[in-house]
Amino acid sequence: MSAYDPIATLYDPWSTSVVEDISFYVEEALASGGPVVELGVGTGRIAIPTAMAGVHVIGVDSSQGMLDVCAKHARDAGIADRLDLRLGDLRRPPVDERVTLVTCPFRAFLHLRDDEERLEALRAARALLRPRGRLIFDVFAPSREDIEETDGRWIEREPGIFERADWDLREQTLTLSVRGPQGESRMTLWWLEPPRWHALLVEAGFEVEACYSWFDRRPYDGGEDTVWIGRRNESAQIATET
Repeated sequence: MSAYDPIATLYDPWSTSVVEDISFYVEEALASGGPVVELGVGTGRIAIPTAMAGVHVIGVDSSQGMLDVCAKHARDAGIADRLDLRLGDLRRPPVDERVTLVTCPFRAFLHLRDDEERLEALRAARALLRPRGRLIFDVFAPSREDIEETDGRWIEREPGIFERADWDLREQTLTLSVRGPQGESRMTLWWLEPPRWHALLVEAGFEVEACYSWFDRRPYDGGEDTVWIGRRNESAQIATET
């Protein structure tokens, strides 16, 4: 069972203030012409607005509970015909189609625990892309200030919804706990510094087209957040797919 299943109905109120990335991913989806594969589609926080903008989305998630909530949102919004939801893993997405854009929003790649899993997921995303297609995702590496302010403390993130971060600097892990009226859960995230993400993208067969500090497309110049755009490198095809 996914760590998100117990909080599938809690997820939307927990993340209600997270809106800054939506327009960015919708714009990229529109520019791609669709369809788009979204890895870690969750409850459709980004996929629903993307489908409402007219782009067909193939959404993959490892939590059936989250997919069920997403499907309901799609029906309520009247765009269920533009959203194809599939239960599956980031490393082995159940997608035969080839697309011009694969996305993995809201730090979902941080659920990958080591470089072997990261490379498996990145190469799987590359395999879904048409020639010169792009992979876009965002991740973070915490600042000392963030760790000191949040480590081991329960914080009321939204009314009645509490979140606790337990940081391990040596292992570079964040154990995130959440609890609220609709359920509770705990999950582990593994972070990397930006140079390592860059190296993994290249090793997986991508050219790094851009690395932004935020969704306003500022070039990365330090900080916690990174937004990556990798383009499928056709010259690396034999090395990564044999």
